[in-house]
Amino acid sequence: MGLKIGDKIPEILGVDANGNEVTASQFNGKKLVIYFYPKDNTPGCTAEACSFASGYSELRKAGYEIIGVSKDSVASHRKFSDKYSLPFTLISDVDLVLNQTFGVWQEKKMCGRAYMGTVRTTFVADEEGIITHIINKVDTKDAANQILNEIK
Repeated sequence: MGLKIGDKIPEILGVDANGNEVTASQFNGKKLVIYFYPKDNTPGCTAEACSFASGYSELRKAGYEIIGVSKDSVASHRKFSDKYSLPFTLISDVDLVLNQTFGVWQEKKMCGRAYMGTVRTTFVADEEGIITHIINKVDTKDAANQILNEIK
């Protein structure tokens, strides 16, 4: 089923692009944008990451930190982050624990074929780690502004 508005995000979030464990308590007192995306270096996912990178300072001014999550490896995240100079944390969720906890690992269909994958979704949490917004229809090219408009 996954997490919904009003739920608290889990304490252990995963491992970042440098191999360090990321926890919710590291962000105590800050609001969080946790966005799930299917794969590093694909057109939509790159557009979304770059949108968050361009809007990073504005989101930070509004009190938000950003975390991107995909099932890609730590090494893949490091290359992706370096290639696009991403100023925020990327979490490697190779075992799909976070994808399943948040409920974004679902059956998808493409060209009549069904398969399991990450459904692009953005979660916004307040300073206590409580989910306040869930965005299911993500505008990959304007993801940062979509958040800023959603949270007004």
